[in-house]
Amino acid sequence: MKPQDGPGYGGKPSPYSPPGPGSNGNFNDDAYHSEEEPPPFHENQEFDFGLDNKSIRRAFIRKVFLVLTAQLMVTFAFVAVFTFVKEVKVFVMVNTWTYLVSYVIFFVSLCVISCCGSVRRRHPWNLVALSVLTLSMSYMVGMIASFHDTDTVVMAVGITAVVCFTVVIFSMQTKYDFTSCYGVLFVCLIVLLIFGILCIFIRDRILHIVYAGLGALLFTCFLAVDTQLLLGNKELSLSPEEYIFAALNLYMDIINIFLYILAIIGRARGS
Repeated sequence: MKPQDGPGYGGKPSPYSPPGPGSNGNFNDDAYHSEEEPPPFHENQEFDFGLDNKSIRRAFIRKVFLVLTAQLMVTFAFVAVFTFVKEVKVFVMVNTWTYLVSYVIFFVSLCVISCCGSVRRRHPWNLVALSVLTLSMSYMVGMIASFHDTDTVVMAVGITAVVCFTVVIFSMQTKYDFTSCYGVLFVCLIVLLIFGILCIFIRDRILHIVYAGLGALLFTCFLAVDTQLLLGNKELSLSPEEYIFAALNLYMDIINIFLYILAIIGRARGS
């Protein structure tokens, strides 16, 4: 006897379709299958990719700050040695030509990392180039610090740490987009360079303090911009492949802030 001929159906068509060949006769699976099945994959695809992008961006930020931390530890280790070891101070004061050699090495490595994308994205050559740049810059910074008093250097390091930490945290938390000001900051940098050339010929202590103050302020703004370039949710952003370039930008910002603050304190104290 067919199901629709049994009692209780009254000759009306069954709301269930008859099982097809090979069916196990389980009507519940056919009746409720459409309600229980998950949404199609293409509807979740965008959401999954969003999670992947966030995880990649977080990994990129962690990698940048790890590289930056290693750079700063090496640089300020050089500063400590050049500041507290008297023999090293005497050596660099006598052999000032080593500063020029370090500057040439720094400039070449900076050009390689900035201009050759294939080098700064290829492991391990990107780390080699960044290490050479960091060592040469560390020697120059340590040599500059050796010409200042120990108290002046320690004070400059402390102020730099407080300023940079505050700017980085603020830039990562605020909703204001500093990256839109990149062009204005670049123009200000050119003006600062011209101002610096004038300060070479005009020997005035107040003028040099003003120049150093403007330089510290400008690179503090650059630090805010370069920090937001890591986030990926602003008008401008860096690709996760550019972790070496991102670390280099932050490193140069912090070093310039330190050097300008050191110049302000040194000029103010007459050292």
